[in-house]
Amino acid sequence: MTTSSRTGNTGPTDPQGTAPQGPTAPEGATSQGTPALLRTAAELDALPRPAGAERAVVMTMGALHEGHATLIRAARAAAGPDGQVVVTVFVNPLQFGEAADLDRYPRTLDADLATAAAAGADAVFAPGVDEVYPGGEPQVRITAGPMGERLEGASRPGHFDGMLTVVAKLLHLTRPDEAFYGQKDAQQLALIRRMVRDLNFGVRITGVPTVRDPDGLALSSRNRFLSPQERHTALALPRALFAAQDRLAAQQALHERAKATAPGGDRAAGLNKLGEARAAADAQAVALARPNGAPAAVRATARAILEEAATRGRHPLVLDYLALVDPADFTEIPDDRESGEAILAVAARVGDTRLIDNIPLTFGALT
Repeated sequence: MTTSSRTGNTGPTDPQGTAPQGPTAPEGATSQGTPALLRTAAELDALPRPAGAERAVVMTMGALHEGHATLIRAARAAAGPDGQVVVTVFVNPLQFGEAADLDRYPRTLDADLATAAAAGADAVFAPGVDEVYPGGEPQVRITAGPMGERLEGASRPGHFDGMLTVVAKLLHLTRPDEAFYGQKDAQQLALIRRMVRDLNFGVRITGVPTVRDPDGLALSSRNRFLSPQERHTALALPRALFAAQDRLAAQQALHERAKATAPGGDRAAGLNKLGEARAAADAQAVALARPNGAPAAVRATARAILEEAATRGRHPLVLDYLALVDPADFTEIPDDRESGEAILAVAARVGDTRLIDNIPLTFGALT
């Protein structure tokens, strides 16, 4: 799997099955062998912590792919050879708005164990629903607040409340020193960081860059549901994001060249002196657009590609949202933003499969 690059059978044991009871301590496992499979909180609590070293956790809903493996390897590297890496596998019903979507989510625990072992996990905690939520859905939950009502939260009401509730519970159960999450779910990562900061969880949160297939599509457990034709349409998501990134880089480089050529005045005139008529025209357009230049250009570039994909005959892309947001709170970046960090995020449906993707951007990086 390539990090943020443009190139790049359900087993007999079900992660939502009935968990065995009892506090029997699991046999230890190393990254060279099969991870200890833990099905209850008592078994997890009995797992010895590494003396003088750290425990790292990677939370998943199973159906592990190379993106998850990258998270586990990052956790392994951070914990070191004497540390401990715990992977959780739990399909959280609180995160799903529709029962059909929950039922459709793939469960592949045997394959997940093999992936976790190869990536360096020491233990896999795969509890059943009754183990995580004894007595039914919890009466007390974490509320995501205003950030959780934007983008994904608007499209999937209650999703982030369910996500934060299970993350909080799993952090309490696993008691890690550091937890690793993928930047592909950027809003989720931002909310987890905010929860940890606001509620004083004693854990470090580390984001790991998005992993992509060689064709650019961000790895997701849902990709398996795409037909070849649908996957071709879905490639509009990374194309839109990277085209927007290129447009921002070109626009900022053009500003810099103009500034260097005509430090006292008209950027377009400065480029004209170099005989670069087309670049001068671009620079003039950029100058006229300021202060509403870069964010608007980023949005327009990405939207044009997505709108083209929406016109494809039998397998069109149905856009949910395209948003350029502040990574701190996921509010929209204003058009007069000239510097600072941003995330360009997109969600769309192709056929019956809903996909999300994003890319980090920096405005004013060359200034």
